[in-house]
Amino acid sequence: MSVNGTVLALVLALIVLVVALVVVLIVVLSRRRPAPPAPAAPRDPFAPEQSVAGDPRTLKAGDMVEYLGTRYFVRGSLRLREGGFTWSEHLLDADTIEGQKVWLSVEEDPDLEVVYWTECDMGDMRPGDRSITVEGVEYRRDEHGTADYTSEGTTGVGVQGRVEYVDYEGPGGRYLSFEQYGGGQWEAGLGERVPAGTMTIYPGSG
Repeated sequence: MSVNGTVLALVLALIVLVVALVVVLIVVLSRRRPAPPAPAAPRDPFAPEQSVAGDPRTLKAGDMVEYLGTRYFVRGSLRLREGGFTWSEHLLDADTIEGQKVWLSVEEDPDLEVVYWTECDMGDMRPGDRSITVEGVEYRRDEHGTADYTSEGTTGVGVQGRVEYVDYEGPGGRYLSFEQYGGGQWEAGLGERVPAGTMTIYPGSG
């Protein structure tokens, strides 16, 4: 074979080797590419964390709540227990509603339910009636019981004790409730279920 033929053969062999190396490199790099992200797992659209910004089950004195454009501080909390069932009621500062108590109740039965309560003048209302009409809305008696409670922060009641309650339910997520702490006077409140996305919770310091 001539010298030119030998050189040409070496050049061709070198080209084949380079091409082979490029192919191997491409295969190796393609195998190292990260796998595409897995699709997000299905989530319950009615789960508690989807209904409000923040977890209302962790509310405590010092936290702040924003609801329908108004901000409230949580002044104190009642932790209630009746048998194996527990729930919480939180007293909110009511600077924007002169002289009127504002509460937020949080319970799971079994779904999480948050209700915004305002104090109501009892007038001629009696907690023993089977149905009561307030401002044109009819409420029907739903539950009656007695629970033990402990108090945190400022709530207006003792550190611990018992409360008797009578609950009424109306249309469209409306409620009427009577409570009697330690055998004292009955107090009444009107409630409305907090719709998803209308409340934001800001944890307090500490």
